[in-house]
Amino acid sequence: MLLLVGSNVFMTMAWYGHLRNMATAPWYAAAFVSWGIALAEYLLQVPANRIGHQQAGFSVGQLKIMQEVITLAVFVPFAVFYLREPMKLDYLWAALCMVGAVYFIFRNA
Repeated sequence: MLLLVGSNVFMTMAWYGHLRNMATAPWYAAAFVSWGIALAEYLLQVPANRIGHQQAGFSVGQLKIMQEVITLAVFVPFAVFYLREPMKLDYLWAALCMVGAVYFIFRNA
């Protein structure tokens, strides 16, 4: 779980951090920097999925839903505090939809 959180921090920074840090840089410069950050994300994501599937016994669907829930939990504070986006009620609605996804993917576990 901690590896998934760590990978999401890197992923979110790679995907969206350039909007603040490199706003005036050419897109291709932002892409190369993002690829470098994404490497760190993959170095955490791949072992997280292997450990989760092979040792913890999660299904691929369960791993994916966990990833999406963690993504939302990392993205919202990042968007609000780092990118200075306004907090929206839509984030709450999205989280409630995720609760439904978690229920359905884990209900027979």
